[in-house]
Amino acid sequence: MSNGTDQETSATVGDGDVLKSSTIPAQQQHHHQHHHHHHHIMSTSVEEVDEQLLEVTQSATTVHTTSTNTAANHSQNVQKSYKNLHEFSEEMLETEKAGLVARVYDLERQVLEHKDEIVCLKSTLADVLRRLATIDNSYENSTSGSGRGGTGTPVGAGMAAAGAGSAMGHHTVSDNGSAMNSTVEEKRFGGRVPSRVTSSPSRVKTNLAQKAIHYSNGSLHSDSMSSHSISPAPSPSPRQPNASAIANSHHALLASSGMGKRWSSTGDFISTPGSPSGTGSSGSMSRFSAKSLLNLSGNSSRQGQSHPYVQRKNDDDEYVKLYISGRPIVIHIPEAQLSTYELTKVQPAPNRRLRLDWAYGYRGKDCRSNLYQLPTGEMVYFVAAVVILYNMDEHTQRHYLGHTDDVKSLAVHPNKLLVASGQCGGHEGRESLPHILIWNSVSLATLNMIGCGEFTGAINCISFSRADSGNILAAIDDSPDKIISIWDWQKKEGGRKITETKCSVDTVVAVEFHPLDKGQIITIGKNHIAFWSLDQNGMLYKRMGVFESFEKPKYVTAISFTQTGDVVTGDSSGNLAVWKRGTNVITRFLKKVHEGPVFTICALRNGGFVTGGKDGLLLLFDDALHMKAEQIVEAHFGAVRVVAQGKGSQLLIGTTKNCILSGDFTLSLVPIVMGHTDILWSLATHPQVAQFVTGGRDRLLQLWDSLSHSVVWSKDIGEPIQAVQIGNAGDVIVAGGVGGRWMVFDIVTRELLATYTDGQEVIQCLQFSPDGNLLAIGSKDNCIYIYQCTKVAHRFSKIGKCTGHSSFISHLDWSKDSQILRSNSGDYEILYWNPTLCRQITSQSTVKNLEWATQNCSVSFETIGIWPENFDGTDINSVCKDGEEQFLVCADDFGKIRLFTFPASQPKSLSHSYRGHSSHVTSVQFMHDGVRLLSAGGMDTSVLQWRVV
Repeated sequence: MSNGTDQETSATVGDGDVLKSSTIPAQQQHHHQHHHHHHHIMSTSVEEVDEQLLEVTQSATTVHTTSTNTAANHSQNVQKSYKNLHEFSEEMLETEKAGLVARVYDLERQVLEHKDEIVCLKSTLADVLRRLATIDNSYENSTSGSGRGGTGTPVGAGMAAAGAGSAMGHHTVSDNGSAMNSTVEEKRFGGRVPSRVTSSPSRVKTNLAQKAIHYSNGSLHSDSMSSHSISPAPSPSPRQPNASAIANSHHALLASSGMGKRWSSTGDFISTPGSPSGTGSSGSMSRFSAKSLLNLSGNSSRQGQSHPYVQRKNDDDEYVKLYISGRPIVIHIPEAQLSTYELTKVQPAPNRRLRLDWAYGYRGKDCRSNLYQLPTGEMVYFVAAVVILYNMDEHTQRHYLGHTDDVKSLAVHPNKLLVASGQCGGHEGRESLPHILIWNSVSLATLNMIGCGEFTGAINCISFSRADSGNILAAIDDSPDKIISIWDWQKKEGGRKITETKCSVDTVVAVEFHPLDKGQIITIGKNHIAFWSLDQNGMLYKRMGVFESFEKPKYVTAISFTQTGDVVTGDSSGNLAVWKRGTNVITRFLKKVHEGPVFTICALRNGGFVTGGKDGLLLLFDDALHMKAEQIVEAHFGAVRVVAQGKGSQLLIGTTKNCILSGDFTLSLVPIVMGHTDILWSLATHPQVAQFVTGGRDRLLQLWDSLSHSVVWSKDIGEPIQAVQIGNAGDVIVAGGVGGRWMVFDIVTRELLATYTDGQEVIQCLQFSPDGNLLAIGSKDNCIYIYQCTKVAHRFSKIGKCTGHSSFISHLDWSKDSQILRSNSGDYEILYWNPTLCRQITSQSTVKNLEWATQNCSVSFETIGIWPENFDGTDINSVCKDGEEQFLVCADDFGKIRLFTFPASQPKSLSHSYRGHSSHVTSVQFMHDGVRLLSAGGMDTSVLQWRVV
């Protein structure tokens, strides 16, 4: 039992459990053994504790190390979280900023669209009121039976619609095919669509504070500024029987004219040059001396009469001497007038006027940005000194005639009602200096004249500011330094120049205000694009555009803007560049979009663009500048000069060959305006129908219809044309060219029927005899060639050659019986010929009483009065009379058309003077009806059609 118990106990101790003993003897028996064993157990426990302590220490060290690492990782994670949070917040801010900018851009676009809508409504309302006023005024005139009576001063217009309507009170509406006395209300209220609307030409020339309206008042020798005229009170009689009658005439003259007339056709009546008409009588009446009034009465001395340039030594002399360029020219007086002819008589101007009816042509050859669509449905463009407002739907024109010489630039105000037009320097007076006119497109009232006397060259570029509602105007002149000037155009008369500075020594082709950023201006031209900033103190700061790695062009030729304010430019290499808003660097570059220069970039209302270039291509781009479509302009129309957006998707295209086309990218382009491209020398009217033919240095022979105002056909004959004439039967056109050649064309088919040669010089003039049997040809070789007409219209038989002039033949006239020919030469000779014998007639008794079928000769008894004192002999280029011999018209080197009473045989005969041409007027001709007159403008390439009213 004990053994078993001991074994159990040992086993129990050996197991490390609580010591147990069932009997005391057993404990005593094994005490020593147990003591020894207990000592062994204690040693084992200490070691285990040490190991545990070591393990704990190691665990603590591990825990400490782990805690340290965890803390470090936590710190890194916190930093990374902060960094991620910062980046996220920055990204959110950038996104929010981009969204905010986009919303601002969208709001700007919506505001601009709403402004455009308001402008359109205002313009439409103003135009409607103008038309209503036109109808009302015409109705009142017709009911009173005085459609041409009274000049009436239109009320200043400005922006007020009522004012605009009032100012247009003298407009008329008439049908081109109707009789001249047709009334406007019959056509308006009878339901007929009018074929033309022309503006009233009375220019009420007051100071600009009174908003002068550029219609013409038809004053004597007035520089008419518009296209409609009103008859004044009758001119004073040249004879007054006594002193009281003289006084009465004196007062009647004052009362009837208000001294709004400029008596600038006689030395006694000439007012101070440049003095405004309609501003009082003192200036003009101060020139009326006692001697001039006695001259009016016809009581001057009978001991011979003379003017500085016209002399008749004795009353019995049958001739007078007309001095031209110091050379005396003997002109014989017809027998019927020998007893009554007196040099001191004053021949009054006719009691009828000329009104500009239509202007043919467009200046696209050398001008840019000169074609715009107005909200009233009219397109505005210019030719010569006329700014034309053409309504394509109604086929009507109105004309602004405030300029005195070539219009070179055009800009439309952001309100779409006001227009600015700049001109080059003219021929005479302060108003002929380069300047800018601001005018109302509805009333045609001039609001201000800017910079007269401030510019040294023609105004090539102008632009209204856009971000501040058009308060200021930028202009660049054609001076050597290409000065850019900034104007507050609304301040006082003449505007206030804010600043000016040199722009570039090279050509500048355009200046534009930024549409969204106030005070930001961009100019482009040769070797440059410049970004200008105008600060609040009126200082201009310039940054040049930087092309960096992109190809730098020789010329930057076109400019436009995206809806977000980026700048888009085109260059002479055919590239397009996008310049980020507010910067001077390129962000996008489209290479070789066109073959050759990009002449125009038109921003569309939908955000897209249309570009046009020298290659004749029109390209359509979307707002991301991805090309969507193209259209080709036929070569004979010329390259694309300017593109403007018309109604809807319609485009208006001006070309380098002075044409305007209309169309879009789905239909073909249709010409709506055509013209000549080089000096226009010759003009002839059809003897039976309302057609006329023109020819110029551009080698174009063109047949026109004066009722539809369109080109019937155009033909390049291969050489410059100096003279044209239509056969008496109206079946052939004869054109004189260079090298002595003259050609015959069929008027219907334009086929060349025959060619003839006489001499080796230029054919200067052509004239058929009234009976249609003879043709006289004047050459620069000083000879007149006479041909017999045959039964075949294009065949002519040469009779001979008339020689005797010492200079080139300038003009030819036939007597009414076709028996005698009269000629003028370049040295002012007047000679007479027997055409069948080709011999000169020296006996004055044979020719001085003849009646002449035409009045082409500028040196004759009938034209003594058209020559002002000190005129050079080359200053008058063309004269003509109407079929009923009521009027005589002359054209001069100063762009003027002057209307006289026929015959103008008294020295310094009074006349009505009209502007419109800017160059020397090379030819004037009445149409077959005697009511319409045509004038050709030489270097301005225009044809103006006038109507006698």
